[in-house]
Amino acid sequence: MAEEMIIKELDDVVVRFSGDSGDGMQLAGNMFSNISAAEGNDISTFPDYPADIRAPQGTLTGVSGFQVHIGSGKVYTPGDKCDVLVAMNPAALKTQYKFCKPQSVIIIDTDSFTKRDLEKAQFVLENPFSELGIKNEVVEAAITTMCKESLKDSGLDNKSIMRTKNMFALGLVCWLFHRDVKVGEKLLREKFARKPEIAEANVKVLYDGYHFGENTHASVAMSYLVPSKAQKEKGRYMDINGNKATAYGLIAAAEKAGLQLYLGSYPITPATDILHELAKHKSLGVKTVQCEDEIAGCASAVGAAFAGALAVTTTSGPGVCLKSEAMNLAVITELPLVIVDVQRGGPSTGLPTKSEQTDLLQALYGRNGESPMPVIAASSPTDCFDAAYMACKIALEHMTPVVLLTDAYIANGSAAWRLPDLAEYPDIRPPYVTPDMAGAWTPFQRNPQTGVRYWATPGMEGFMHRIGGLEKSNETGAISTDPENHNLMTRLRAEKVAKIADSIPDLKVEGNQDVDLLIVGFGGTYGHLHSAMDELNRRGKKAALAHFKFINPLPKNTEEVLRRYKKIVVAEQNMGQLAGYLRMKIEGIHLHQFNQVKGQPFVVQELVEAFTKLMEE
Repeated sequence: MAEEMIIKELDDVVVRFSGDSGDGMQLAGNMFSNISAAEGNDISTFPDYPADIRAPQGTLTGVSGFQVHIGSGKVYTPGDKCDVLVAMNPAALKTQYKFCKPQSVIIIDTDSFTKRDLEKAQFVLENPFSELGIKNEVVEAAITTMCKESLKDSGLDNKSIMRTKNMFALGLVCWLFHRDVKVGEKLLREKFARKPEIAEANVKVLYDGYHFGENTHASVAMSYLVPSKAQKEKGRYMDINGNKATAYGLIAAAEKAGLQLYLGSYPITPATDILHELAKHKSLGVKTVQCEDEIAGCASAVGAAFAGALAVTTTSGPGVCLKSEAMNLAVITELPLVIVDVQRGGPSTGLPTKSEQTDLLQALYGRNGESPMPVIAASSPTDCFDAAYMACKIALEHMTPVVLLTDAYIANGSAAWRLPDLAEYPDIRPPYVTPDMAGAWTPFQRNPQTGVRYWATPGMEGFMHRIGGLEKSNETGAISTDPENHNLMTRLRAEKVAKIADSIPDLKVEGNQDVDLLIVGFGGTYGHLHSAMDELNRRGKKAALAHFKFINPLPKNTEEVLRRYKKIVVAEQNMGQLAGYLRMKIEGIHLHQFNQVKGQPFVVQELVEAFTKLMEE
């Protein structure tokens, strides 16, 4: 053992925690993210857990992973492969080793590598490292034994003691990267404030893991330091995931509009945490209703919109299928409604805990009749706040349902977020009826510039009215089957949505303007596509990125931007839905495609290789 440990300074590092679903890898990963954010590092995380409620212990299908990328400067993705892998058992080693770099350090709990454990993970040889051909540096620690010894006098039962193993692993990783373990102690005391004996046990084991590395040098050649070099904008920061940021964005919009926020929802992975978060904020006037099914969730939100609330319903792809009729009720009644679709792998129940972008065409066209609906896609966990705010602003100011697309990757992933100043956000001004309209007003009387109907809510004297799912007369608001009226109303609804393009930002091209390849994407792939663009430019290949946040209507300069480039590739986690939509909207445009439907984020290196090949053709 060397007396002086070599400390290597790195610009960024990727750590992956993996183990059984009950091993607490999500908590360990989240805490390491928070500790690193407190050090001033930029972070990006990727929780990767199974759909099983609890798979049999030690089996390959029950492995839960959490990857975090920390950097001195801006970090766009959780990283393709990890520099450190924590594998709490043989199943974790077998399924997660593919994410290791050749020089990765692997940390294992030797107590969980018994013959029985190896058999459950379907190893043939007694040496799993030999069987997998692993030549990486391995830190072998008897984590289970040390946790038992550490807490033998704590009074806790064996099950509770076993639940602290993740904190030992976290402490060891904190030592390896010179993290401030006191921040972890503070987080644990906050998390287990109501169970002080559990808090004390976890804190003790956290320090034990740290000191194990400190005292033994953990059999590694060097430790690492990732200093904070980025000049962050001054302010208060927090580690936030996309679902929580979405919830906060909805609350902020309701505050800005002076309206009560109503959420009608039904639990569904991976959107349920938005319901959980909003349910905590009754003090802010938020009303949440967990309905009996998806249809009731959406229909109750339509009712809340009629009553004058900022109405929201949250779901994932299967739920949008069920909500579509009620969504269309909001289209024909022209009521403001925000539908949050946290996309997951499909079709049907598909891959509940995995991420895709396969709901785009459903969001655009998945309803009967001509039913135009604005569609916005958030690009990162922190962007979910702004995207939710804008979805609410558009819904309220243009009297229309709006679909906000996020996905499981950004909904569960987290990043460091600067708490915004709401005064800096644009006002939200719903088009309410005015007192002078009383008596002469009709339900579909419109603003002549925007085509938006005026909003009268129950209780406004002189504005009693009925709306519903049957087509109405543009002039009187009474039920109408007149063909000319239906044609007119169909066009008015479409024109109203099209005019929203006047109030959204132009499509921005990032990178150099004179390039050989324009990369196009939407939603949660932004970080990976941006990283691919940066890597191509580092290699001397000229590439730029145009990433869509507003999809319907498209930004007004979309055609001008796309016709500017000779070679364009649309990269998306589906079979080509955005590419097909752009071809339909812009006549004669030629687009190359990069499509993957794996339920996993893009791998930057694969993008770079595919785009390089395309540029050389």
